[in-house]
Amino acid sequence: MTMKDDIQQANEETRAAWDANAAFWNEKMGEGNDFVNILQWPAILRLLEPQPGQRILDIATGNGLTARRLAALGAAVIAFDFSEELIKLAQARTSVGLPITYYILDATDESALLAALGSSGSSGTFDSALCNMALFDMADIQPLFHVLPRLLKPGGKFVFSITHPAFNNTSTVHMAEEMDMQGEIKSVYSVKISRYMTPHHAYGSAMRNQPRPQFYFERPLHYYLNLGFQNGFILDGFEERAFPPDLPQDHPLSWGGKFSEIPPVLVARMRLPS
Repeated sequence: MTMKDDIQQANEETRAAWDANAAFWNEKMGEGNDFVNILQWPAILRLLEPQPGQRILDIATGNGLTARRLAALGAAVIAFDFSEELIKLAQARTSVGLPITYYILDATDESALLAALGSSGSSGTFDSALCNMALFDMADIQPLFHVLPRLLKPGGKFVFSITHPAFNNTSTVHMAEEMDMQGEIKSVYSVKISRYMTPHHAYGSAMRNQPRPQFYFERPLHYYLNLGFQNGFILDGFEERAFPPDLPQDHPLSWGGKFSEIPPVLVARMRLPS
């Protein structure tokens, strides 16, 4: 089996998992959880700078929560996901009149993206593009990075958020230890990482008790950045996001305020030359 076959097989398995988990994920996620509301969305607003009348591409929209937030700000949104079940749920959640068009599209299929979203001119028609917490769900992100410069206008922005590759990947172990700190016994919360540098994929769960595990495609940070640079982008915005110390945790060692010095999410902005 070739590497291309391996990628295609992993991609199809990922699609099947998201179709199977769609209803569960939609019920739990709704219109946003702490990860969205505290970590992702404030940074996305700062870096994407959505404006009324802009045309924005929402990549791997899931149940459409980011598409609806952008449309509520006055943007015209084109949103897609490769999971038919998630798109059905996104459409069901979207009020009539919101300027959102949904597509079932695979971000790893460059020709399909161009056919559905491309323009006949030399430059694209989108002011910006957003991919919120999904690049690590894609078996191959090279086609997307390659096609984005043809979809975006000159000076167009691509903002993406991902689980922090250095602190929040499938090898991460959450730890709690007691420590004598100058005579005072305190609990210390940390994470232990056993692999980072080599791209790989492994099963994981986006949410506790989801029906079916899905692949996480783990890549070091330089993989994402260099792929952007190779396709003409510059990096001009970057935030590492951690929970505030007073945020309670749903489970003793889940992400929350006890890990306030460790960012589980990063958000980056890449921009094309004007």
